[in-house]
Amino acid sequence: MKKMFKITAPEGLHARPAALLVTAVTPFECDVQLTYKEKSVNLKSIMGVMAQGVAPGSTVEISAVGPDAEKLFQTITEVMVSKGIGEEC
Repeated sequence: MKKMFKITAPEGLHARPAALLVTAVTPFECDVQLTYKEKSVNLKSIMGVMAQGVAPGSTVEISAVGPDAEKLFQTITEVMVSKGIGEEC
């Protein structure tokens, strides 16, 4: 499964929003990747996510493979919207 999100947080995917996303996806069994500018990192790695340097207004792709991918995407979408991190494209 894949979904695209536009990052709306004024600081982009810096420490706080990255930590919120990593914390939200860590309990899931899925392998989950965040892709930005053709570079993919494990979304369960806060250092990997922050190293991407995702700027406000950027579009990222999140992909997941595993038994609970559908539930993972519900959680990601909920966290993105409710915490003001981003919106689904």
